[in-house]
Amino acid sequence: MEIKELSFQYKDSPPIIKGLSTSFAEGKITTIIGPNGSGKSTLLGLMARNYTPNAGQIMIDGRELQSLKGKELARLLAVVHQQNDAPYDLTVERLVSYGRLPYRTMFSQETDEDRQAIAWALECTKLTEFRSRRLNELSGGQKQRAWIAMALAQKTSVLFLDEPTTFLDIYYQIELLDLVKELNEVHGLTIVMVLHDVNQAVRYSDHIKVVKNGELIAEGEPEVVMTSELMKTVYDVQAIVRKDEEVGMYIVPIATKA
Repeated sequence: MEIKELSFQYKDSPPIIKGLSTSFAEGKITTIIGPNGSGKSTLLGLMARNYTPNAGQIMIDGRELQSLKGKELARLLAVVHQQNDAPYDLTVERLVSYGRLPYRTMFSQETDEDRQAIAWALECTKLTEFRSRRLNELSGGQKQRAWIAMALAQKTSVLFLDEPTTFLDIYYQIELLDLVKELNEVHGLTIVMVLHDVNQAVRYSDHIKVVKNGELIAEGEPEVVMTSELMKTVYDVQAIVRKDEEVGMYIVPIATKA
């Protein structure tokens, strides 16, 4: 995916994304980070075509995003939003089956290919034994995995995740991010996600893009991008950046910037 001079603002509001250009590597995990209100979720929303840019282009596989029909786009990329709603009595398997809608017509019946995709998505997310459970019977982490399973059932090569660890305790955060890593390494998915936690971004990403005030401040491999100076510039905090043989690179904010 390639972005060229992208700009966006809501009607009568200041610009949120300002002439941003970048590209996303195939087969990698790329994480967008930045302070609250920086435009990172809006950028992902533009890439998912939830919003229409005021200027610029977004290209996917050499085609302009805005030119694609809905089902075409749904066969290229899948999206899991920060907050998701579904009827409380919906079963996990029924939710996951909705990921097959881009491949079906209004009156078509479920095919063997659909059933195989659903079974694969449940297996990948370790939800096979929960397939008959209702969503209101699941923990927060299990619910998030169910939404990811629905996205996987679309059988796309690209997965977008908007702050997938929000509202989860630390156990489920790690479990979910380990799943993201597995989807990338084992199944070859290209993953773009938005995260708040800079240490999680460093640990789980091949590339990081740092956004502030709607502009791309820095991008590249975590060990190159994440510096004490960047933490001052972007987050207004003093931070220690270290690398340990056992845990790898980590960041410890120690004070607000003087």
